[in-house]
Amino acid sequence: MSTDTGNKPKWRKWLAYFLLVVLVIAAISLYFTYTFTYSEGNRAGVLVKFSKKGYVFKTYEGELNMGGVGNLPNTAQMNQIWLFSVTEEKVADSLMLMEGKKVSLHYNQVEKSLPWRGETNSYVDGFKVLGN
Repeated sequence: MSTDTGNKPKWRKWLAYFLLVVLVIAAISLYFTYTFTYSEGNRAGVLVKFSKKGYVFKTYEGELNMGGVGNLPNTAQMNQIWLFSVTEEKVADSLMLMEGKKVSLHYNQVEKSLPWRGETNSYVDGFKVLGN
């Protein structure tokens, strides 16, 4: 009597290939969901708040007042506030000094945010100070 234990059943081989393909697809999906930039541009307004916050992951978060909307006389205008995050410490240190000033912020927007990168999906990576 001879038993051959060296040959694995074919279904195990196919299962291993299937799991490998699923893992590769999942890794690619996660990469594009959390790091791929699908929007990039500038936003201008008055920097009204900038801080470092968080319980576990300390991130830099800011608010930009982009002004009012609506041109009807004798009506109140709503301010449009844009929330953003900053991942680069050098940019964050400079923005800390710009509160209350009119700035133009360059940002990249991703589909979803990881907790250690910030609370928002928009990451500011540069700015310039504007005149009054």
